[in-house]
Amino acid sequence: MAVYAFVFPGQGSQSVGMGQELAEAFPAARSVFEEVDDALGEKLSKIIFEGPMESLTSTENAQPALMAVSMAVLRVLEQDGGLDLAGKVTLLAGHSLGEYSALAAGRAFGVAEAARLLRLRGQAMQKAVPAGEGGMAALIGVTLAQAEDICTKGDVEIANDNGGGQIVISGKSAGIDEAIAIAKEMKIKRALKLPVSAPFHSSLMKPAEHVMAEALAKTEIAAPIVPVIANVTAERETDADTIRQNLVRQVTGRVRWRESVAAMVGMGVDTFVEIGAGKVLSGLVRRIDSEVTGLSVGTPADIESFLKTL
Repeated sequence: MAVYAFVFPGQGSQSVGMGQELAEAFPAARSVFEEVDDALGEKLSKIIFEGPMESLTSTENAQPALMAVSMAVLRVLEQDGGLDLAGKVTLLAGHSLGEYSALAAGRAFGVAEAARLLRLRGQAMQKAVPAGEGGMAALIGVTLAQAEDICTKGDVEIANDNGGGQIVISGKSAGIDEAIAIAKEMKIKRALKLPVSAPFHSSLMKPAEHVMAEALAKTEIAAPIVPVIANVTAERETDADTIRQNLVRQVTGRVRWRESVAAMVGMGVDTFVEIGAGKVLSGLVRRIDSEVTGLSVGTPADIESFLKTL
């Protein structure tokens, strides 16, 4: 029998119209979008369903939007599909903002709380560094040791260790340009700038870390009903205070996705189910470990076919 981990996507997986089919087909999904709209005091759902893409991609919108879609999928699986999360799923994990989705899925806090925290997180990250002064780049076909060498020479940091030879670096714009040039000299397969507005998961995000520390200190966090693998430690967590500390550290810390997937496999997981928009994580999982199954569930058709496998 399959041993499941549910994983939740991060920024870059958004697309205009995501979740709309779900909201039209299922009241459970519709109520998630309404709850997020109410929590934020605005119709984020209109931007999610109708765009424009520039508004949806703005980090203060993309973060709560992706969580909303993930939670809409999960609620349909639970309420319409009869899924018993704690009974069926061994571990939860999310990529960057997806960790908040994973914690909301595990009932550590509610959807409305997650929406407010992610809106604040997006705003704080955007304000931490003036636009144009920081950036990120993806290195493809690179080892961790090579990426660390590039970072030292270019004075940038590893933001995401995504696995499958993909590492994302973050820092000041000049440093990113230099790191890309160094990577090309080292004959790294590909080094490309990412279309992001800030150097996420780097020490430049320190002002945002302070903002989130303050907000999370006031947030009630319960022990999740399914353990969550933390981005910054790649370890399973159920203790509320540790979860709070990890979410604070995550703002400037490295997303240890490769290590997180390896840890989950080590704990017996053989089937990773990406809940929400896109197929980024299910693709990464298969590149990290070719022997596991990676599925993505984001549409009514996906839900129907996934429920048949249970």
